[in-house]
Amino acid sequence: MKTRKRTTPVLQPQIIRKPKLQFEWAQTISDDQWETYRSAIQALRTAGVRFMLGGGFAMASYTGRWRNTKDIDLYITEKDRNKAVAALTHAGFADYFEQRPYERHWIYRSTRSGLIVDIIWGMANRRAKVDEHWFEAASEMSMRGEILHVVPMEEFLWCKLYILQRDHCDWTDVLNVLYAAGPRVDWNRLLWRLEEDVALLKSLLTLYGWLCPRRASELPEYIRQKLNLERVEIPKRQRRNRIRLLDSRGWFAAMLANKQPLEV
Repeated sequence: MKTRKRTTPVLQPQIIRKPKLQFEWAQTISDDQWETYRSAIQALRTAGVRFMLGGGFAMASYTGRWRNTKDIDLYITEKDRNKAVAALTHAGFADYFEQRPYERHWIYRSTRSGLIVDIIWGMANRRAKVDEHWFEAASEMSMRGEILHVVPMEEFLWCKLYILQRDHCDWTDVLNVLYAAGPRVDWNRLLWRLEEDVALLKSLLTLYGWLCPRRASELPEYIRQKLNLERVEIPKRQRRNRIRLLDSRGWFAAMLANKQPLEV
């Protein structure tokens, strides 16, 4: 039986909308921590490796909420993998595999000074790899003297939707981005990326409608129709404690003071 070959359709929409980024949170990163990250950034630049910020740095850029996970995710194309590994090794970063084994087909994990630098070129589930569309839609920001690029919000959400494991779930990140930056999401682009996996997005948005009915009611009508979402009923008195039914810790922006960091 032949496996259906995954084809890449014409990018829609063709006019790329880049979100406004927030960067005040960057000043809360300690100098020692930032210098380790800066060393990795400069090593990649010297080696001629293009990269984009992902993970917690990307989420903070979208939401203004920093969550210090003691690591930084740098997204590259697969063809630059060997150059990136060599550059980090030369800069004094060691392979994290010796401390904790990991899958090598999509990521290279390195460590120095107790911090982790992840070099990522694809998804763990092999659904996709970083391509030129990522770089075309990446947003530019200035952070502590460095001009950096951040992965597109839609690609960030796309990757996070697949991380729904018994011991690790990134849907909390998706919910935070929707709460803080939902109106800036390019839904056509996200649907284009998801293809036949849109059921993941429908499930997430159904949860979002229960968790934050007022915010969810602002979703574009065509998205509701496309995903066949039920109409959100806004209660006369919204039960904010729904958030705490899932986790009592400070994981969600709606339960925190303005600019308060998210709990790890």
